Formats: sequence, C-alpha cells, structure tokens
Amino acid sequence: MAEQKARRDFGSFHASNVQELLEQSEEEYVPPPMPFKLPTFDHIQMPVFGQQPPSEPAELQFGKAFKEKHFLLEDDCTFLNHGAFGGVLKEALKVAQEWQEYVERQPLRFFDRELLPHLVHVTRRLAKFVECDPQDLVLVTNATTAINSVLRSLKFSPGDVIVCLNFTYGAVKKLLNQVCLDTGAVLKEVTITLPVSSPVQIVEAIQKAVSQERVKLAVLDHIPSNIPIILPLQQIIPVCHEHGVQVLVDGAHALGALQLDLRKLDADFYVSNAHKWFCSPKGAAFLYVRRDLKPSIHPLVISHGYGSGFNSEFIWAGLHDYSPFLALHTLLDFWKRVGVVRFRFYAYGVAKYAGDYLCAKWGTQRAATETMFGCMTLVELPQGLYPEEGEVNYAVAEGIQNRLYHDFNIEVPVKSAQGKLYVRVSAHLHTSYEDIHTLEKAITEMVTSPQNL
Repeated sequence: MAEQKARRDFGSFHASNVQELLEQSEEEYVPPPMPFKLPTFDHIQMPVFGQQPPSEPAELQFGKAFKEKHFLLEDDCTFLNHGAFGGVLKEALKVAQEWQEYVERQPLRFFDRELLPHLVHVTRRLAKFVECDPQDLVLVTNATTAINSVLRSLKFSPGDVIVCLNFTYGAVKKLLNQVCLDTGAVLKEVTITLPVSSPVQIVEAIQKAVSQERVKLAVLDHIPSNIPIILPLQQIIPVCHEHGVQVLVDGAHALGALQLDLRKLDADFYVSNAHKWFCSPKGAAFLYVRRDLKPSIHPLVISHGYGSGFNSEFIWAGLHDYSPFLALHTLLDFWKRVGVVRFRFYAYGVAKYAGDYLCAKWGTQRAATETMFGCMTLVELPQGLYPEEGEVNYAVAEGIQNRLYHDFNIEVPVKSAQGKLYVRVSAHLHTSYEDIHTLEKAITEMVTSPQNL
C-alpha cells in the first residue's frame, strides 16, 4: 500500500502541517483513524429530573454508586477535595494506558507520523467544547505552564502595574512577584473582604484598581482556589478593557465546572486544567490566546515548531507522555453522554446542600453569598475549633485538616482567611449527602474533644 504523503512544516516530522489542519472547516477536515476502539458510554442510563435538586443523590444514580463504577477513589475515604488534584475517570485512565502501549509498539511511527494529526484532532474537539476557534487554543501539561508562558512572553517596563486579588492562587502570586522583580513592574494586590456580599463588591474593587495609571495586566482566577466563588468575569473583563488593561484568566477550576464560551467571554488569555472537574489523567490543560495577541505569546520550551505558527510552536514540547492529551477524546465522549448541564445541576445542588447543612449544624456562615458558589463551597468552622490564644493562621488550619485525615479519613482542605477558619467542600458526581454528614459529625466530635488541634 502506498504511503500517504503529509506536508511537512517543521522539523523531521512527516505530518507537521498543524496550522493547515486546524484552519480547515468542519466540512474539509478529516480526522486521523484511531488505532484502537475507544469506549462508549451508551450503557450509562441518565435519569431525567426537574427544576429542584433531588432529596437524595441515589435518585440520580450518582454519588456512591457512580463512584464505584467510574472512579478509582478509595471506598473508605470521605473524599471532599476533588478541587485539589481532581480524580480521574476510570475509562479515561484506561485509554491513556492503551495509548502508552500503542506508542511503544512502534515509537517512530507514532511520534514521527501520527502524533501531531491526533493532537490536532483532539484540539479541534476541545475548542468546540469551550466555544473558540481551534487555532486559538493549544494543549499544555498544566495551568501553571500556561500562565508562565503568557507572563514570560509579555513585555513589562519599570513602573507598569499588574493587578491581582488577595486570594489569587499562591503559586501565581510567586510568579507575579518574580516577574516584577525581573522587569521592574509593580504588583498591586486588591483586597476583597469576607464574607463577599455580592458580585458587585468584586467588580467595583477591580474597576477602582484598573482605573489607576499604568495598569497593564489583570490576573484573575475564574474560581479562586482558596475562596472558591465564581468571579463575575462577564462584567469584569469589559471594565478592564475600557481602561486598556489586558486580562489573563486562571481558569484552573473552570473546565467542566462552568459553561465556557471563550469567544463571548473575550479574555485576552485563558487557561484551564483538564484533570480537575473534567476528570482527565494528570497532565492535560489548555491555553487560549486572543487571535491578535498570538504573535507575542511563545511557549516556555522552544522546539521544532518555532516560527511555524502559534499552534505549531506549542504542539511539540519535546518527547514526553502525550497520552493525557489523547485521552481527552474519552472525556469529551463521557461528558457528552452524561451532560455537563446535568453534572452541574447535581454538583451545584450537593455543594449548596453542604453549605446549608453545615452552616445550620455549626451556626456559622459561608464566605460569600450562596449564589456565588458552584461545585465548591466555603463554610466557616465552628468557634470551638479556634485557639484560645494566638492568631488563627495556616498552622492552625493545617492541624485541623491533618486530624480530619488521620482520625476520620476525611480528605478536605481547611483554609485560614482573614482571621477565620473555613472548610472547602468540593462536590462531584461521586459525592453523596452521606459524605457531607460524615464531615459534620467529625467536626462536631472535634469540637467536643478538642485535643491535638
């Protein structure tokens, strides 16, 4: 059989016409053949439900039953920290392993002739899922890499101002401080006081900050990790643009947890992880760059694709395991079957139940108004867990979190913010009301038996 010839655009790769394949219309584009059959999810019976959350998760066949079928999480662990490193879908991990085995049967054929067309295919599918053009999106290993790529590409002069919020992710703050140290730019941290009363509080604070002189960039979490409220970016981004300020959105928690329409959102840069709420194998994320800004953004790793176009520069970062990217096909098929709207209805409902239930039992409150939370909620812990002397800080929060883990096998983060202690509860398809009750009972027991806090 005669070998099909593919155009070379860079390096020694026999199929490196990345830009051409990404720019083709849906009618023109022909996906590469899959080397093995991917799983289907037709067997999952999805119940239909109305406008109100269920009284019990079992009615939706989610919760514990779904956890046993589709996740690898330990049965005896009350896992309420999906927001940290996610939890892979069983089927997606299996597919990633199949890709790894396939690669090793003939590595040269795969990397030299097959990999790039397959990466183009999954990029096109993911771009459709997040509502953007595929040539404006690239796959990267994690959100940290994407954010570094943007910030290391942008040019800052001494005195330029970068704006972020006080609950910006810690690693990103460290990066911003280093960028300022390297360039002479100035980091302005906007303080949002808890509890957050409404989205307007955040919009007004950011508007005030970006209206100052020489503000060049705002770095904003779509859902901040420490204070997991959903930022009203639809109102914030236009305000920034009115003042000539570019916006880099850290959407690490957004893919799957939120309905993303990147065209409509109109952020200058947007990054998200796939291993969190989307449930991919670890090592898959994306970076979106607004089309007119793409010439100025380059990957941290310069390799064969440099100079051949935005997507070509990012698509090959040297030899590494590309199976998490390729496993995204299975995740996209899974979420198409389950329905991301159904998922969010369930997860948001369980998170709301957690907030209502824990606040009522402990006599405390959420860190923000209920409607600002999605798949996660942040609830203040009862006063009985506060130290009688000394300040409430990270060490106190860590001690409580460690006791929950060691004494009760509960995996949930405890946060210290503005002199108060909070517990961040994540809800996913594997989360049940029973998990929430288990957490409440453990905290109540710790209040009555405060030793070793």
